[in-house]
Amino acid sequence: MTGHIEILRRSLLEKNDRSAAENRALLVRKGLAAINVLGGAGSGKTAILEGLLPGLRLRGCRPGVLEGDLATTRDAQRIAALDVPVVQLLTEGGCHLTAELVRAGLDRLPLDELDVVFIENVGNCVCPANFDLGEHARLVVLSVAEGDDKPAKYPHLFATADAIVFAKMDLLARTPFNPDRATRDIRALNAQAPIFRTSSDDPTSFEPPEWWVLDEVRRVRAAEAPPSMTRVPAGTR
Repeated sequence: MTGHIEILRRSLLEKNDRSAAENRALLVRKGLAAINVLGGAGSGKTAILEGLLPGLRLRGCRPGVLEGDLATTRDAQRIAALDVPVVQLLTEGGCHLTAELVRAGLDRLPLDELDVVFIENVGNCVCPANFDLGEHARLVVLSVAEGDDKPAKYPHLFATADAIVFAKMDLLARTPFNPDRATRDIRALNAQAPIFRTSSDDPTSFEPPEWWVLDEVRRVRAAEAPPSMTRVPAGTR
């Protein structure tokens, strides 16, 4: 029975990877960068987008968003209030987005009018990290309210990150979160991903991740950005 389950798992991953490759090819043809935003439920992924999107638009970058959730359109409504194109993707109970679902969302966005697509994944530290969606980079969000032990508990999520945000730093004094401890655990898994710190009461804290996004857009347009998931072969995730 275990062997049959493993064969099915590999088959699902391989099917998803084929769809992801098609998504990535579409995005490259359009000159679009795609950033997969991952993190636990309540980590602040939507709030991070709310902090990033206005600054990106001021810098001449045209963003679009795919909002993943099990149910409701509440997060999509928050993004739409910023006058940013957004499509809500509902998994109807699924714990992660799939490449096929993302393709359906891409087909509903005005891709020719965008420079970058953010894919906000379902709030989960495990399943979403295992599935390539066709993104060019992964942005992982860790709220100080979640605890500094999360990188050690969910190593794959942080090992495959291209950038990491410590969110809700304005709450740091009220939590036992130790940024240095979290950073050490991350660096044991991932030596290169930049680590940003954002705070809702400091709009300037979003500027460093904004520049990171702009760099990703430039790299994709220059065909310099290797797909981040190529370092994680199908069936080993």
